[in-house]
Amino acid sequence: MQVEALKVFCDVAELRSFSRAAAVNGISQPTVTRLIRQLEERLGGLLVDRTKRPPHLTDLGRDYHAGVKRLLEQFIELEASLRREYAGLSLTVRVAAIYSVGLSDMGKYVERFSQAFPHARVRIDYVHPKQVYEHVRDGSADLGLISYPARTREFKVLPWREEVMVLACTPSHPLAQLRSVSPARLSGQRFVAFERGLVIRQRIDRYLHDNGVQVDIVHEFDNIETIKKGIEAGAGVGILPEPMLRQEVQAGTLRSVKLEGEPLIRPLGIIHRRGSELSHAARGFIDLLRGQKLRPRQEKHRQVRLSIERLRG
Repeated sequence: MQVEALKVFCDVAELRSFSRAAAVNGISQPTVTRLIRQLEERLGGLLVDRTKRPPHLTDLGRDYHAGVKRLLEQFIELEASLRREYAGLSLTVRVAAIYSVGLSDMGKYVERFSQAFPHARVRIDYVHPKQVYEHVRDGSADLGLISYPARTREFKVLPWREEVMVLACTPSHPLAQLRSVSPARLSGQRFVAFERGLVIRQRIDRYLHDNGVQVDIVHEFDNIETIKKGIEAGAGVGILPEPMLRQEVQAGTLRSVKLEGEPLIRPLGIIHRRGSELSHAARGFIDLLRGQKLRPRQEKHRQVRLSIERLRG
């Protein structure tokens, strides 16, 4: 049995699409169908229920996918360690992240990951918060990095970090010279806000309302970088996560002022689809993000060889 056929099956299972599996493997859709049928004939049962849209794995298919994926990962790690390069199959941790996770921070994480997992790579797509959930849901991302993660039956949520929100303003603003500012001092201020509908906007609105504060919203944007540009241009003040302001504060283009009273926190989380089998590399990247010790390999090369031989049968 060719390993490539098993990879095609895993792609069908994870992408839930024969056509997309064909595209990522550079083959035709009929070829994908033929390979899946050959596997089904070998096992004596259906792996994929084609009567549903998108296609769903049968019970046999789910069990087969879980075992085959582990063996494919072991096979790739074995080849990479022996040849120091990939042979068409690669271990890639696909991550969908909101824009404001911190590009410089993510660069450091990716660098450390590459040192710990030299035969794997991380691909990060920066997207709108709603698209983070969509990418994880449809299997185009293994992991999602999101603020205010929604706890649902569909996704498993792992806490990542918490960021304190602060007042952001220009150095020339009257509030910029204060070490801290009470919420009441924000009343009547021109305010550069997040777009309505974003969870972070709802939390800031609730914070202002609970403190009896009304601001004059002059602009609304869907991302932190644009809000910072608006504040730098003198359009008004804003409330943003403190880590997202450090570069501007160091450069002297913005000031960060602590908000008095109960802290306003932006939680960040890591999500993945419940029931999905995360790769060893994906689990390692999660451990790295959360500051945990990276997990050693679970199988010795000899055990991997034996598993591959059994798989080829």
